[in-house]
Amino acid sequence: MTSPVFLLRLAKRDLKFSVAHFTLFSPTEAEPLHGHNYQVRVDLEGGRLDPSGLLVDAGPMKKRVRELCRQLDDRVLLPEKSPWIEVAQSGEEVEVRFRERRYRFPASEVALLPLENISMELLARYFWRALAAHLGDVPVVALAVEIEETDGQSCRYRAELAAG
Repeated sequence: MTSPVFLLRLAKRDLKFSVAHFTLFSPTEAEPLHGHNYQVRVDLEGGRLDPSGLLVDAGPMKKRVRELCRQLDDRVLLPEKSPWIEVAQSGEEVEVRFRERRYRFPASEVALLPLENISMELLARYFWRALAAHLGDVPVVALAVEIEETDGQSCRYRAELAAG
């Protein structure tokens, strides 16, 4: 028999960001540059509440999700750790090369992420790590982040937290 669990879901309409990207499939294959309007959902789980009867104060958590969304919104997302592309910043420009393709973007419109690729899966884990580091001392034992790319297509990353 499992213990009861509280699940707090944050799925506000404004937890979203719009970006351009291309997903890499192999050293020789990648999508064309295109855009998505991503929606973010966060689940926090725990078996007990704090002294005020809350699993977590949702306000600061929503604020942090909005900050993360704002950092990516209206940007071209590029993976810093991909072995398959070359990214170089020169002055106010970022140039990215994938095989014979070459793009140049204003540096102010690019978000370089410490990822191997720009995929729903890695974006969900990126958000998870940023939010887990922000939790502090709360009775949350598991955190999940879902990134919805299009209606009916999403990825959810869930992991237990070391403390809770």
